Amino acid sequence: MAIPEVQLETWSHQGAIQGSSSTYDSIKDVLEQADTPFADKSYSVFLQGSYGNSTNIYVESDVDVVICLDSIFQSDTSDLGEQGRAIWDAAYSDAAYTHPEFSNDVLSVLVDAFGDGVTAGHKAIMIPASGKRRKADVIAAIQYRRYYKFNGINDQTYDEGICFYTSKGVRVANYPKQHRENMTRKHQDTSEWLKPMVRVMKNLRSKLVADGLLNNGVVPSYFIEGMLYNVPSEKFHTDYETCFVNAINWLRQEADKSKLVCANEQYYLIRDNAPTCWPVANCDAFLNAAAELWTNW
Repeated sequence: MAIPEVQLETWSHQGAIQGSSSTYDSIKDVLEQADTPFADKSYSVFLQGSYGNSTNIYVESDVDVVICLDSIFQSDTSDLGEQGRAIWDAAYSDAAYTHPEFSNDVLSVLVDAFGDGVTAGHKAIMIPASGKRRKADVIAAIQYRRYYKFNGINDQTYDEGICFYTSKGVRVANYPKQHRENMTRKHQDTSEWLKPMVRVMKNLRSKLVADGLLNNGVVPSYFIEGMLYNVPSEKFHTDYETCFVNAINWLRQEADKSKLVCANEQYYLIRDNAPTCWPVANCDAFLNAAAELWTNW
């Protein structure tokens, strides 16, 4: 028996927006005050994650905020070749204001504004919920550039992302703006079925975990978005049952999973032993559990 259309439609609904919006606004206002230690630097504050991409469901309450310092940047110059790297090295020098200093300054500003409950976590600064304010994670990042050509400041090609360091000193580079823009374009190409279907799959994941059919943490929301981003637009249809069946069948039976990409189109989606990728077994576990739930509803 199939999962009923009414259930899929219920799962497609977006989670709370107003509380998330006011939480983001309050954090953004604090970070953009004129008296912060980084007020004279070039930076931007923006959303990422489920709320930022309009794919949040009711059980997701965190607000993910990025403050990215654009005055300095780190780079991947591996594609430039020896001559390109030499020209790049001659063009740039080390910044006086470093990422660790920036991170500490962001932390101090948030502690002053929201209290001692603000703590530095493994990847993000965590602001606890209080009153109507939702829990928030703030990433203090700097600009990141993946270079493809560099013949000088006026002749260069690169993709711009962000990077930050974990508490263990591991650099994480990501491309949240490309992720958001690509998801929005794909959403439009699917006659606005993509994002509701992401929310369907997230709620499906929650049920699979609650029923003991899937281990918690196996299917991060980021990879659900990436998985559906790869499904051909014509597979999305005029009802949720058809969308669900088309997507699951294409991913299980037709897709070459080794060629699927993240929604930012900067990394492959499914690879083993790669920090930016989804392990093959975890993807298969989700798809098989989803198909089993559909069959045995």
